Amino acid sequence: MSDSFSTTVLNLTTGTNESVTDLTRACEEFLTRIAPGRDGLLNVFVPHATAGIAILETGAGSDDDLLSALHHLLPADDRWQHRHGSPGHGRDHVLPALVPPHATLPVIAGRLELGTWQSVCLVDTNRDNPERQVRLSFLG
Repeated sequence: MSDSFSTTVLNLTTGTNESVTDLTRACEEFLTRIAPGRDGLLNVFVPHATAGIAILETGAGSDDDLLSALHHLLPADDRWQHRHGSPGHGRDHVLPALVPPHATLPVIAGRLELGTWQSVCLVDTNRDNPERQVRLSFLG
């Protein structure tokens, strides 16, 4: 089987609140379409300076715990040098240093190899930009 590359872009609206959006189903649907039975790597990338990709448990409070931890580490106040947008927006530009804008995940036999409770998530603390893109790319 020769190596091949496939990619698509997800367009999402995250809203005007800080959010953790589960992308796992979209990743699985993408792999079902373009990589049935194949091994390779899935790269998930958000081309925004104020959002990141995290692998974590969702639905049991971990997503809220992550947002709470980020709020403590990166408070939305006037301490930031980057000062456009809503008050404290400069912290959103620091977020990708803590929650990187990408993740590369193994794909075995066309299936995303995540742990039992792991999900692929978009983390967005920027309330000024509710429209997001996420690029999914498969190499295999």
